[in-house]
Amino acid sequence: MVLKIINLLMLMILPFVFIGIINRTKSLWGGRKGPPIFQSLSDVIKLFKKGEVISNTTSFVFQIAPVISFASIICAGLFVPILHQKSILSFEGDFLLFSYILATGKFFSIISAMDTGSSFEDMGASREALFSSLVEPAFFMMLGTLGIIAGGLSFSDIISFSQRGEYILLISLLCVIILFVMLLTEGCRVPVDDPNTHLELTMIHEVMVLDNSGPGFALIQYGAAMKMLIIASVIINLILPDTLFGVSFISAFIAIMALIAIIIGTLESLMARVRMTHVPKFILFMSSISFILLSITVLFVYGRIR
Repeated sequence: MVLKIINLLMLMILPFVFIGIINRTKSLWGGRKGPPIFQSLSDVIKLFKKGEVISNTTSFVFQIAPVISFASIICAGLFVPILHQKSILSFEGDFLLFSYILATGKFFSIISAMDTGSSFEDMGASREALFSSLVEPAFFMMLGTLGIIAGGLSFSDIISFSQRGEYILLISLLCVIILFVMLLTEGCRVPVDDPNTHLELTMIHEVMVLDNSGPGFALIQYGAAMKMLIIASVIINLILPDTLFGVSFISAFIAIMALIAIIIGTLESLMARVRMTHVPKFILFMSSISFILLSITVLFVYGRIR
């Protein structure tokens, strides 16, 4: 019970730390001191205190979408192992429910953007739908491959595969690459998207939330940070060994989380986002790695590689 409470606290608090480290890294690369680590928490609190402006062209969908999207991300986070490869909720096939819960939140985000009647937000919604449809097959292929190795279909089984076989180091490396590309895509970070841009013709996620304000916008910002932490948690649990417990595991978890945030901040500082026509090619790189991962696993499982 204590472990589940700690997991929940980390799920609720660490997203602000994760985003704060990314922003601080970008500031340091730009020669500035940058905002405090918990600046994003302060921004969310301020947004909750403000009023909300709602267009007359919108329906009830626009009002409930931020709540449903945020709730779906929290529910999905309950199935992901955070502290010592243990999740708050776990059962056979839970990663399927995890994916569909996230898809539900994404669906409401997309129809919320379309509900505003803005051609720019419609454009961002169509891009979001396209890129998500490219990410999902690669993600399912990766989880299915890990399920073959682990002999189970729950996140806890999949994450604990690291002690099985001599080729696990290669499998883990490919999984980390796949999940990191997914993190950049789902988090709408460079090179897929730039969270700091406000040019409607090149925006994806940010153009979808131009009409949101106040508490609704706070839930969207909080949910986006939490989704990035959830994906990063899967990466971290694939890297960390089963031998770490307690404070050692928490320290290692936070250290690797900070390292991932620093890498993301460095990428955003040293490179520009790719052209919109090249984004699908970047995401399909994730699918290519997933196919290689599946092929290698099948060859090892059926004994064709000795």
